Order: sequence, then C-alpha cells, then structure tokens
Amino acid sequence: MGLAQRLAIRQGQSLVMTPQLSLSIKLLAMSSVELSNFVDEQLEKNPFLEPDQSIPNGREEQSVGMDADARNDSAPDFSHREFSENLGLGANTKGLEADLGTSLENAFPDEKRLDDLSRKERSANDIAAEPTHRGREMSTGALGGDYTDIASRTAAPIDLPGHLCAQLALVPCDPTILLIAKSVANSLDDNGYLDTPVDTLAERLNVPLQAVDEALMLVQSLEPAGIAARSLQECLALQLKALDRLDPAMQTLLDNLNLLAKRDFDALKRICKLSMGDLIDAAREIKALDPKPGAVFTTGNAEHVIPDVFVTPTPEGGWNVELNTDVLPRVLVNNRYAVEIKPSIANEKDRQFVTDCLQDANWLTKSLDQRAQTILKVSREIVKQQDAFLLHGVRQLKPLTLKTVADAIDMHESSVSRVTTEKYIMTPRGLFSMKYFFTTAINATGEDESHSAEAVRDQIKDMIARETSTAVLSDDAIVAALRASGIDIARRTIAKYRDAMRIPSSVQRRREKRALESAK
Repeated sequence: MGLAQRLAIRQGQSLVMTPQLSLSIKLLAMSSVELSNFVDEQLEKNPFLEPDQSIPNGREEQSVGMDADARNDSAPDFSHREFSENLGLGANTKGLEADLGTSLENAFPDEKRLDDLSRKERSANDIAAEPTHRGREMSTGALGGDYTDIASRTAAPIDLPGHLCAQLALVPCDPTILLIAKSVANSLDDNGYLDTPVDTLAERLNVPLQAVDEALMLVQSLEPAGIAARSLQECLALQLKALDRLDPAMQTLLDNLNLLAKRDFDALKRICKLSMGDLIDAAREIKALDPKPGAVFTTGNAEHVIPDVFVTPTPEGGWNVELNTDVLPRVLVNNRYAVEIKPSIANEKDRQFVTDCLQDANWLTKSLDQRAQTILKVSREIVKQQDAFLLHGVRQLKPLTLKTVADAIDMHESSVSRVTTEKYIMTPRGLFSMKYFFTTAINATGEDESHSAEAVRDQIKDMIARETSTAVLSDDAIVAALRASGIDIARRTIAKYRDAMRIPSSVQRRREKRALESAK
C-alpha cells in the first residue's frame, strides 16, 4: 500500500474561547462589588466608555428640578431698600422707628451685608445648577479653605499591638522591661494569645527568663482582660481575676473545662465541692467571658451584603421579581467621540487601538445587559420553584438542584452555578443567598415527594428545643419521629446535622437539663 500526500479542504465547527467570551463568563460569577470595581477599571482604561449619569427615578429628577427652579426663579432678594419700597415706607422710616420705639437696624441688617448675602446665594444657586462634576471640584472652595473630606477625619483603626503599646507608655517601669513588654505585645496572634514560648522569647531577645516573665505579667495586666494568655484556661482566669471572681472553686472549674464542655455537672459538683445552684452560676459566669479578647482589634474589610434581586408580593397573589438597579453599573458607549477622532488618526497602530477600544466598549455594554437578564431569569425560576417557602417558611423549602433550574430556563448548569455565586435575594422572609435555595433531597418513606435537607434540619432543631429533662430525644428517637412524619433518614445523618448546628448529644442535654432543674 503506497503512501501519498494530498491537500484537502474540510469544513467543521468548534467552540473557540475568545478573551471576550472568557471575561463574559467571569462577569456572571462576579458579585456586585467585584463588578463595580471591574467597571471602574474599564472606565479608566477605555476612552469610549462613560458612566450613565441619568437618574432612573423620575420623581427624584422632578423634585430636584422643582427645587432648582424655586431657588433660581422665585427666591426673593431681601435687601433693606427693596423691603422698604415694597411696604411703602420710603422716607417714613424715622417715623416708624419712633412709633415702634426701636431702630429698624436691630431687625434688619444693613444693605451692604444683605447685598453680599444675596450675591452669595445667587452664586451658590449657580453652582448647584451646574453639572455634578463641577460641584465636586468647587465643593472645597465653597465650604472654606480648611474643609477636608469627612473620610479623612475618621480615626484610623487601632490594632492590638498599638493598643497595648499605648497603655505601656503610661506605665512607670524599668525601660528594659518596657521594651520586652512591647516585644511581647507584638508577638500576640489575632486572638490575643501568646503562641511563642517564654524561653524562646528570652533567647531571641537575649534577656533573662525572669525579665520576660515580668514583662508578660505586665502585658497581662493591661486591657482588654485576658490578653497575652498562653492557653484558654489562663485567658479565662485572667478575666475572672480582673472581675475579682477567681476563687479556688472557680480555678478548679477552669482546670476541668473538658468536663464542663461535656456538661458533666455531677462530676464537677464532686470535684469543685459546690452545690448545683452555685455550679450553674459559675458555669454561666465562665460562658459570659470572652475566649478571644484580641479578636475585636482584628482589622479586616467589612463585607456588606447588598441584595441583587428584590422579591415582593403582588395584589393578585403572585410575586414581583425585579433587579436592584442601584448595584447594576450603567455605562454608555460614546460613539460620537469615536466618529470625531477617527478621521484625524493617521497612524495604523493608533487606528487599531481605537478600533479595539470601541469593540471592547460595545462588548462590555452587551455583556452587562446579558448578565442582568440572566440573573433575572434565574431568580424568577427560583421564586417559582420555592413559592411554598416564601408563603409558609423553611418547613416548605423544596429540594432543588442546579440542573432543575437549568433545564427549566434552557441554560447550561454551569451558567446557573455562576449566576447564583455571591448573589443575594431580598424576600419577605429576609435576605438569602441564591445558593440557600439549592438543597439536597432526603427521600420520603412513602410515595410522597422528597424533603429538603434544610427543612429537616429546622425540624430537628425544633424537636430538640421542645424536649424536657424527662423526655430527652436520642438520635434514634429523632429518626423514629421523622420516619413517622414521612422522612426517611439515617441515624448518622441526624448526628451530622446535630453537630453542624452545635447541638450536644442527648446524654449531655439530659445532664444540663437535670442540673438546671435541681438548681431551681
């Protein structure tokens, strides 16, 4: 069989992942904050993009226009001369002063000051009527030379080492101990604990171990109480010492925190030699302490949750689903500017740059519109699927998968996953993440529909909240009760859900309830 080479033309289809398509997919998964930052970057880089300054609310625009007209047209110019002429006073001012027994200058300023004030009011109205960017540029001058933005006057956040060093500066002590104490303060973790051993600090600083211990005691005496502890027991002991509540019985209770965590009050009663009532009160005092005293100084960006979709009931009994236009970036393509500069471009490189920027601008506006429509489409389907939840609560939450929503709206499952990432819906029952409505299904015992795992967890929590000391439900009892109500669930699933909700076992709950009853 002979081998030969030949040329052939074939036609086929393939999906090419262009940079625009890749970024369009990433836009779906962006949160409202990330999208706003991305659009701001594009506005800085692309000369053909500009923000849409139009106000979507017509009433707000109308009210602003009426206020401007009232200020510019109907605002009277109160000068002393015009006031006198309008009242027909004229030269009878002295006679009026004699009749009133007072001088009109006490009631009205002189003409010069009023004329100056009138001119200032007119200039302020002119500034207010100009575009927004002009007002921002002149705001500093209008309010005075010493005006600064209020954000610049906000105090910078103080971290934990800075807070401790500020207190150390007021403590009279040996300079060497003070330097060691500052080193200890800078060695604390975010929760306020000292993870570095004392001997390691002494070796690192080349100082005696006794000096480090003295410096550590100095730092532990500062605020907040419990700082610079080396264990949880020491942290709680320092706080109780500051409250003058660290007695031998309380110290014994701190030494047996493992029994307290198990709620073994009978064993603690024997060890601490306390009555059940005193033991319960001591346990409540320990529970009220802060196990992480340094966490309040941890600096971090606060995450503000802003709803992307609003769901409101309609008079007909349905639901109105609408996008939050406040978080949707509005950009426009300045085609007029592109038409004006294109004839004046002679360089091929510059012409290609203009073409690429114009294409990117058009693509961005289309992608933002497509993203908004996709979010709205997915949200409407979620509301349609979870109508019973919106009406009756979490017990009626249905099991829902991404594939179910994707098939209903004729979209790929991965697109639905991206759309529901870091997106939030404001409903009459509160603010929820879109991922909240997608829960796994738990089979029913009969031919009924499956149950949502979130609804089952809520039912387990309610059953445990209603139990008494004489009728504490074990995991097996909860399984039997749920199966009687039509939910087929395993015992290990109950234990997993209970641990996720931080609910102790039936043995620990029984001990705690009996201890509370005996304390009464």
